[in-house]
Amino acid sequence: MSSWPRILAGGRIAGMARLKSELTVECPCCHATLVVDTNLKRVVSHVEPERGDKPNLDDAQGILRAETARREALFEDSVHNERTRGDALSKRFEEALRQAREEPITRPKRDFDWD
Repeated sequence: MSSWPRILAGGRIAGMARLKSELTVECPCCHATLVVDTNLKRVVSHVEPERGDKPNLDDAQGILRAETARREALFEDSVHNERTRGDALSKRFEEALRQAREEPITRPKRDFDWD
């Protein structure tokens, strides 16, 4: 066993007595336990609660397989989008060209033309 003290979250030393100026408070949002020192007017320690959605190590292979399949699907979608990108751009260009031909050519009004 080492002679070094064990440091906890927030820099506290294990087995250290709590001061009278310290308050233990639970965060209403994330339910973390906070230790607030009223003399320092700051949080000196916090402990996050256990997450309920923490993955199980027994399911690790399934999670990795699902993530690999998701990445492959995203890659296939991006490849398909890049292949059809030229067609989409040419359609947009043709539509803009047709619209430009149909609209009458008018001279734009300048600020001093309105007077």
